[in-house]
Amino acid sequence: MCGIVAYVGRKPAQNVLLEGLRRLEYRGYDSSGICTVDQNHFELRKKTGRINDLATLLRTQPARGMIGIGHTRWATHGAPTDANAHPHLDQSGKLVLVHNGVIENYQQLKERLAAKGHKFLSQTDTEVLAHLIGEHYQPGIPLADAVRHALKEVIGTYGIAVMHADQPGIIVGARRGSPLLIGVGRNENFLASDVSAIVAHTRRVVYLNDFEVVTLTADDFQVSTLEAASVSPQVKEVEFSAEDADKGKFPHYMLKEIFEQPHVVQNAFRGRISHEESTAKLGGLNLSPAELRAVDRIVFVSCGTALHAGMVGEYLMEELARIPTEWEYASEFRYRNAPVEKHTLVFAISQSGETIDTLAAIRESRRKGHKTLAIVNVVGSTIAREVDGGTYMHAGPEIGVAATKTFTSQLTIMVLLSVLMGRMRHLASTRGEEILEELEHIPAKMERILTQNDAIAKLAKKYSDASSFLFLARQHNYPVALEGALKLKEISYIHAEGYPAAEMKHGPIALIEPRTPSVFICPKNSVYEKTMANIEEVKARKGPVIAIATEGDTEIAGKADDVIYIPETLEILEPLLTVVPLQVLSYHIALQRGCDVDKPRNLAKSVTVE
Repeated sequence: MCGIVAYVGRKPAQNVLLEGLRRLEYRGYDSSGICTVDQNHFELRKKTGRINDLATLLRTQPARGMIGIGHTRWATHGAPTDANAHPHLDQSGKLVLVHNGVIENYQQLKERLAAKGHKFLSQTDTEVLAHLIGEHYQPGIPLADAVRHALKEVIGTYGIAVMHADQPGIIVGARRGSPLLIGVGRNENFLASDVSAIVAHTRRVVYLNDFEVVTLTADDFQVSTLEAASVSPQVKEVEFSAEDADKGKFPHYMLKEIFEQPHVVQNAFRGRISHEESTAKLGGLNLSPAELRAVDRIVFVSCGTALHAGMVGEYLMEELARIPTEWEYASEFRYRNAPVEKHTLVFAISQSGETIDTLAAIRESRRKGHKTLAIVNVVGSTIAREVDGGTYMHAGPEIGVAATKTFTSQLTIMVLLSVLMGRMRHLASTRGEEILEELEHIPAKMERILTQNDAIAKLAKKYSDASSFLFLARQHNYPVALEGALKLKEISYIHAEGYPAAEMKHGPIALIEPRTPSVFICPKNSVYEKTMANIEEVKARKGPVIAIATEGDTEIAGKADDVIYIPETLEILEPLLTVVPLQVLSYHIALQRGCDVDKPRNLAKSVTVE
């Protein structure tokens, strides 16, 4: 979950590291720190709080040198304190390390090292790893060898960057289960846990694989395995620029990313629609038509917002392709011994492509011989490299911790995938063409919803004092109700729950009272009358109702307290539109409550720890 950036070159390292940490702050923001090397002397600075707090410290105590490592923390072991902030030193004070991941056997290692006289200044597993590497270090041997020896004793996950005062001009990095990449520059090189940290300096990167170690200097880098076997790395060009990761004219990344959705949806289907054959073209699946036709069951594995996309995918796949489909929490699926038939396709969904639970679920599925595919946003990510095939979202960097544009991108790809699989089976060409033509109109319809931003902001002010919300919907929109509740919880800290509207009377109706708003997703579709009856049940108990409804629906205006209208579309495409006003509403409620919408408490963007 934490962010790592490291630099060696000809520039003042402090500036590069601080800029990189600002771009990585979405990965964790409990504390941060940097360590540079100046004339074989460590300049260590770390501070509890946001990156701005570290920047303030560096203005009064600058860290000199042209090599250094930096870290922004999402706390696992130990509270957010200056002592627990990274970087951490070893026993000698000559080795310094930053770390993303969890060392599961750190307590046993700590006890062994303490028996040898090691003194620890923090509660972290990371400091134990620094001491362990320092214990293996011997003068005259390469720092990478000490790292290798130590990591062979480690159980857990890590992405690390290490320096030693006796080996100036060298940074060693290694990864297992936590992302780490090399940024290749001219007379300078970088390490980072995310390309956004270094894209202002270089767009040429090497993605490290698990159990790989890199030795980095200003002029070169060498990659090898944990067993010291040489690796020939592949340098790739990233597809976005530093400007793509800026807020631009928007006050927050989240609002920018909400407004990017019309363009993002267009990117998701651009070049992937064949009107001649009334189907979708997803070339990266790496499965032949015969293999796709042989699939008799699909399991979507994912977490959080991506799980809600998988739930929509279940409705789409079963309706359009008639393939039995289910969704699974990746964190549960990886530990269940679920009976998965031979011709089951396991499909991962992950924005980052590094979500540890989803990655583990994919690895378990591959181990049992199942074909695995993925929908990911980050090119070169671990999940993208380990599955049999899949498709990229091409949504651009999503910096706001609360996912918005990647959700609608995932939904778009779900539609394409379902049409593709359906056209290989029973879906008529006329129906396939109808869906694809309407999908091409979705971006313009999203734009119409976003013109209501100011009106939704006023509505948010009316309801911002509520302590609990219910989100209710049926069929394809039920997962959107869950997503709306999640967004509100994530960024405003208001308790919210999503339910199928008909399930309300089986328990949740006990929560209805004048101070608990219910958000109903009620467009004109096949279950409109049923959902309207559920609205009546809430109104009979004096519960306030906010409705998401189809333009021109005057009937619902007489039932709900407030209505946000969306353009009419096909029922199976409604989630692409109904989620947008819920995102905007959550954003403005959070603003009214004074919350930091881009950096909600206790959360981080890329969940790389269990």
